Amino acid sequence: MLMIRMQRTGKINQPSFRIVVIEHARSPKSSNFTEKLGTYNPKTKDRNLNEDRIKYWLSVGAKPSATVHNMLVSAKIISAKKINILPAYKAPAEAAAAEKEAEAAKAEEQKAKEEAKAAHDAEVEADKAAAEAEKKEEVPAPELKDEGAKPAVEAAVEAAKE
Repeated sequence: MLMIRMQRTGKINQPSFRIVVIEHARSPKSSNFTEKLGTYNPKTKDRNLNEDRIKYWLSVGAKPSATVHNMLVSAKIISAKKINILPAYKAPAEAAAAEKEAEAAKAEEQKAKEEAKAAHDAEVEADKAAAEAEKKEEVPAPELKDEGAKPAVEAAVEAAKE
């Protein structure tokens, strides 16, 4: 995929950039670019852009980098919204407040889990207590000792064997 990006040229503390079409996998520092489309000097804000060639490369499918995209929008070569290049910045106070909110939510969730566990444990204990109370109420029936029943059973077993 082709990219339209900036290639830094110039000396130390004297930056200047070429706007070039280059394969996206290649380093922008390599001099193996497909075509030079213009220049940009950030100190003087001077831009020289070849509008026809930029529109051609965009029509062919080259994608501009975010910085070049914003430059093309401000030069009115393309009509689109600018892209936010900077990372999302949170002020230290906002970050601390967000962190406190996250900790409070986590603590609240933990508290809810503990309450649910305590309620479940209390329910289990109540069930155990109810089961023990039922056991105490039930008195085992005394075993009937029927001496005459034993010989009758033995006689039936012997009859079945024969």
